[in-house]
Amino acid sequence: MKNPTILTLCILWASLSLSFSTTAQNEAKEEPLGTPARYLFPDDYMADPSVHIFEGKVYIYPSHDWESGVTDPEDGNHFNMRDYHVFSTKEPQKGIVTDHGVVLSLEQIPWASRQLWACDVACKDGKYYMYFPAKDKNDIFRLGVAIGEKPYGPFIPQPHPMRGSYSIDPAVFEDDGKYYIYFGGLQGGQLQRYRDNKAQECGIIPGKNEEALPARVARLSDDMLEFAEDPRPVMILDSNGNPLKNGDPHRFFEAAWVHKYNGKYYFSYSTGTSHMLCYAIGDNPYGPFTYTGVILTPVIGWTTHHSICQYKGKWYLFFHDSAPSGGVSYLRSMKVCELEYNPDGTIRTISGETRPTR
Repeated sequence: MKNPTILTLCILWASLSLSFSTTAQNEAKEEPLGTPARYLFPDDYMADPSVHIFEGKVYIYPSHDWESGVTDPEDGNHFNMRDYHVFSTKEPQKGIVTDHGVVLSLEQIPWASRQLWACDVACKDGKYYMYFPAKDKNDIFRLGVAIGEKPYGPFIPQPHPMRGSYSIDPAVFEDDGKYYIYFGGLQGGQLQRYRDNKAQECGIIPGKNEEALPARVARLSDDMLEFAEDPRPVMILDSNGNPLKNGDPHRFFEAAWVHKYNGKYYFSYSTGTSHMLCYAIGDNPYGPFTYTGVILTPVIGWTTHHSICQYKGKWYLFFHDSAPSGGVSYLRSMKVCELEYNPDGTIRTISGETRPTR
């Protein structure tokens, strides 16, 4: 006989997922923008693009999907990435996209065992720091740092992960000379295994009426290699000032990103099971952030992971979908489209069903 507790949890999770799916469909009926999107590198599967402007160019740091033969979706095992490439372009929507090749591979990282998921890169004092997640020899996600002399690498990894690090999806934001690292992801990203930065014996996802688990943020040390402080929760509040509940389809799941616009801090993220990119606005890098709206409605494929940047007077959203692979969730392709603001500073919603242009 099946374990009745597990069966009950599965029924509750299925019900919650159905509720999220219905809400996402309703969001899509708000007639969002149909901005044409461009696939940036149709020759290979690249996902989770983190984007920065270095040396006058757009540099793109994606994860590298491939057909590894691992199809088991349990804990995200089918996302079995083994290396990172770097891409650059002078014109995101129409220009040539240069592949600078492999800049860091799993075999170079002494402490890592598998799964090089979404990374990010920051520049300080002429050096470039790549932050990446990987599972250690005990199959626990940690965050690592690799250093390069150029934005296109190569990057040399540190021999050990960052002290006190956990989970996935590092994203670095610079503000007034200080650097902040955001991270965290649920389910396969293992964030549910931690409370107050301490590992728990059993990872528990909150109930739908309980507070959602937040992302984490910490200021980086002067040498960019460690946390300068204990990571803090990144609180997302509703319009009444209350933390979003786990049953809210707009709550945080993974893929944190921060940018600044007109003096305000925009914390954007993926909602995971409801398949949207959403954002919240705050007054400082630590938050709290007030939920504001949807950036991108659901795309083809399970995950949504993005970055936002300004280049030559325009704002861009970089993201991915699984349309070119026929909807295979672990074979994704990165793309870009323009992002627009309303006069009040809100972001105009973009349709995940945007017509691709090559």
